[in-house]
Amino acid sequence: MNDFNIQKYINNERYIALVDCDSFFCSCERKLNPALKGKPVCVVTGERGCVVARSKEAKAMGIKMGEPVFMALRDYPKCIYVTANHYNYLKISKEVMSILQSLSPQVEVYSIDEAFLDVTKLMGVYKKNYFDFAKFVQDKILKEVDIPVSIGVSKSKTLAKIASYKAKTTKERVVLIGKRKIPKALKDTKVSDVWGIGRRLDVRCKTLGIFTALDFTNKDDFFIKANFGKNGLLTKYELLGNAINEVTNEYTPPKSIMDTQSFLVFTTELDYIKNELLVHIHMACLKLRYAECKCKKIGVILKRKDFLCKFLESKLEYATNFELDITDTAFSLLNLMYEKNVLYRSVGIVLEDICNEGNEQLDFFVDEKKIIKSENLGKAIDALEEKYGKNVVKLGFENKKAPNKQGFLTSPKGK
Repeated sequence: MNDFNIQKYINNERYIALVDCDSFFCSCERKLNPALKGKPVCVVTGERGCVVARSKEAKAMGIKMGEPVFMALRDYPKCIYVTANHYNYLKISKEVMSILQSLSPQVEVYSIDEAFLDVTKLMGVYKKNYFDFAKFVQDKILKEVDIPVSIGVSKSKTLAKIASYKAKTTKERVVLIGKRKIPKALKDTKVSDVWGIGRRLDVRCKTLGIFTALDFTNKDDFFIKANFGKNGLLTKYELLGNAINEVTNEYTPPKSIMDTQSFLVFTTELDYIKNELLVHIHMACLKLRYAECKCKKIGVILKRKDFLCKFLESKLEYATNFELDITDTAFSLLNLMYEKNVLYRSVGIVLEDICNEGNEQLDFFVDEKKIIKSENLGKAIDALEEKYGKNVVKLGFENKKAPNKQGFLTSPKGK
């Protein structure tokens, strides 16, 4: 056990909050179009795609996450279906995270709609207890960004996750699991709902007689270590209220970024496919710049009508997050895969070998001035879109999108 330095964290008295935006994509669409508030809304990846977010009203209708859009339209025609616009979601996420960072010096952005805060030392600053502080944060985000959030507060990240999950089912949408409430919370939590265990290990847990989080913590360290390894042992002590996994401001870059979407109509036109690929390259690069990262390798996905999928990848000359540095290579890969007279349903881009800005290895022969110029152009495009809306600057081909079919809303452009 000492190999993992767990003793160092035993009785580590911390309180950690997890702020989780409620049905984030749907909440963003309602912020941009208030007429959607109170109505069943699903955000989808396109008419040939699937459901990726549901409002509580849509959930109550029975619409499932990941359900194909054609089935949802057929079975639930009264729901409103909105095509996802990740550009808007990134902007709104940044607003939420900026508020959290203004309230606490220790904020760990976990995903586009979740963040951990170490609130241990903030009670004296704000003159509030943990529950009231969480309500204060919740109200501030709703008032300033118009995004509802659920907040779980407890003594570790794993317990804060459980508290946040429970908060979504309460009227207040805030749950505090203090030291005395931990045993009951563990007893009421399925082991499959524990962060780090999930459905992947659920079957193994059940074969070992573990059905709840409390069952998991009741097993001795040797048993947990033998069956679940180091991470299982860390999870056990997190569940017991020890802050093993501390909140950190350090950002870990994603392993890859992918952006793809089905066409509204099948097509054989290479120029149309290239235009759609440009849109995905732009969105992927926007995500890279938002994360303050660069990539050194890219891949292109091309899917035929019959679902046969082709994928080619290539290394770049240098790490970048600028569209035009990626486009030529992406088009070369696309040209190698494209076949005339074949109907295609989608195209996409994958960015890999990602590193933080400033940590990339520069080749001795790379033109550094060119890199700086690309970085400045990328930031200029972001600034223009921030002010005037998405796609105010178009790269390459004219955008010849197929008409939007009846029954769908197109997500509004940026403010």
